[in-house]
Amino acid sequence: MLRIGIDIGGTFTDFAVWNGEAAGYTAVAALKVPSTPPHFAAGVQRGLEALLAQGRIRADQEMLIVHGTTVSTNAVIERSGPPLALLVTAGFRDILGVARLRLDRPVDLFARRPAPLIPRHRVHEIDERILADGSIDRPLDPDGVVAAARAAIASGAAAIAVCFLHAYRNPAHEQAAGAAIRAALGDVDVVLSHEVWPQQSEYERASAALLNAYARRAMSGYIAELEGWLATTLPKARLLVTKSNGGVMAAGEATRMPIHTLLSGPAAGVTASAALGAMLGEANLLTMDMGGTSTDISMIRDGRIMVSHDGRVGEFPLMMPVTAIEAIGAGGGSIAWLDGPVLKVGPRSAGAAPGPACYGRGGTLPTVSDAYLLCGYLSEDAPLAGGLHLHRALADTAMAPIAATLSRDSAAAAEAVLAVATANMLANALPFIARLGVAPAELTLMIFGGAGAIHGPLLADEIGIGRVVIPRVASVFCAYGCLVSDLLYDVVRSVHGEALDAAAVAAIFAGLRGQGADWLAAQAGDAAPAFEYAADIRYAGQSFDVSVGLDASTAERGDLAAIAAAFHAEHGRLFGHASPRADIEIMALRLRVRGNLPRPGAVARPLAQGTPPHRTRRARFAGAWHDTPLFAWADLPVGWRAAGPAIIEQETATVVVPPAFTVAVGPYGDLVLDRER
Repeated sequence: MLRIGIDIGGTFTDFAVWNGEAAGYTAVAALKVPSTPPHFAAGVQRGLEALLAQGRIRADQEMLIVHGTTVSTNAVIERSGPPLALLVTAGFRDILGVARLRLDRPVDLFARRPAPLIPRHRVHEIDERILADGSIDRPLDPDGVVAAARAAIASGAAAIAVCFLHAYRNPAHEQAAGAAIRAALGDVDVVLSHEVWPQQSEYERASAALLNAYARRAMSGYIAELEGWLATTLPKARLLVTKSNGGVMAAGEATRMPIHTLLSGPAAGVTASAALGAMLGEANLLTMDMGGTSTDISMIRDGRIMVSHDGRVGEFPLMMPVTAIEAIGAGGGSIAWLDGPVLKVGPRSAGAAPGPACYGRGGTLPTVSDAYLLCGYLSEDAPLAGGLHLHRALADTAMAPIAATLSRDSAAAAEAVLAVATANMLANALPFIARLGVAPAELTLMIFGGAGAIHGPLLADEIGIGRVVIPRVASVFCAYGCLVSDLLYDVVRSVHGEALDAAAVAAIFAGLRGQGADWLAAQAGDAAPAFEYAADIRYAGQSFDVSVGLDASTAERGDLAAIAAAFHAEHGRLFGHASPRADIEIMALRLRVRGNLPRPGAVARPLAQGTPPHRTRRARFAGAWHDTPLFAWADLPVGWRAAGPAIIEQETATVVVPPAFTVAVGPYGDLVLDRER
């Protein structure tokens, strides 16, 4: 079956196309079309129409379209969703304002607590109370629920979220409240917190329910528009949507639970990295997605994508499992500036409009991209994706004030800008790697995004990573990630405070398997489920949990001794110590169900002989100019190898090979850089 991956960016909408009857990864074709903000669906439609016009797809073909979208994310970040109301347990009206009663930046004297997603007057108290063990202390007052719902709708609320105390343990009151509202008010949009994510931490659960309600209208309108267009243009197409955990779900599920799409954009690139890493035999990866405004890094260890349970979207927590990604405020458009005599880069960005000075679109401030041009990594002779020509004179003029203050010429000042940008990345990357208990020397850096192939090797050289991989489809790598994503569903059961024995643990995991299998059947019908088990565990009295992966035998037997041993081992790996004799507490049991979908396989290209043609360009490394060989990526045969420095150009990407590295073309056409020891 034909499969199309689509990823929407701020500047371009990317397409990766794979015909299941063709070869594997090496046969994936790429297309980029301009994005069409704020009506992003138009860009998707134009790209699919271009594929039809080029004959790459046919209107009568059966196809699977996997789509990554930022519609829900933009609604939350821009706070452009509809007015909402929240029903809470009596006495907890200030749950959103109190939040976690701490500042995110305690050393910043000007820090402000973020405003809640809804104001206090839209929070309504309901007389009911369920205790931590799930028992009912005060029955629900259904008349109070209906009265609060009527008042909320009368005041302009477009949807109602419900988050009662301890509903993760016993959802009976939330279920009854939802039923009462629907019976009294008809077709009103109601979101129950236990259906979104049934885990303790009332503030985070309330936030999740509100985020889901907030994004639902934008996502449902977008999906309806796109599916309507597909029904008339590509009637045999089936639409899936990417998730924040790196998987995909049916379009109907995305409409019902858009919260699962809030961090899906960067996650697709990490999924793509794991798939390519498996083909190349690279099990431990640091991924780097560098665009115009920021750089996203993540990690794959032993072939498994690292997962976080405390993500954030905008100013709000997201406690459900998401691909662990660290955002760094450094990108190709990051502005270089002077704080007195001190050179700084970012976090402000020139964005797409006007963009860096060298774009010739009205920008006058120096950026990282201007520094690339002045150091010879980019050229006026080679346009960027979309036919954008660069202007060295404009970059030189923009860099002049910094060069004058530093008493250097513009090229030396540009190199200083790149050094500061690299230091910013290093300062964020090293703690991220350390938190996951990995040494940089154990990792391979996989880089993609508009500026990743230029700056990634510079960061690798600084951080001590010995190998760098640049995918052959680096410019549409997140769209390729859509091609290699599987149906993925996470489910959790909070067990803190429960008396657990082997039978209880086995029974809980059996129930979670049933939920996962039901979800998968609703998404695909014929996909065979595969289960992955985990538990959140801590030492008794410890203030944080450690998520521990469990093998199937341990989980299905409820082997508490094996679960404890796995926790001690993981705690020792992360923190360098463990206390096997200390008491432990199991906080939650987790399960992930995976339904495998067809994906491009590993079909290597044959080795080829020959010396590719090249030109030379002056490029600056470590304070000196080098006559640097310049190659076209398309001319490089599999097995070709050269020593740095070198520059390799592709229509949509430029790769910089520093002097400390050698470069080779891998078996699938990717570039592999190795650092000389």
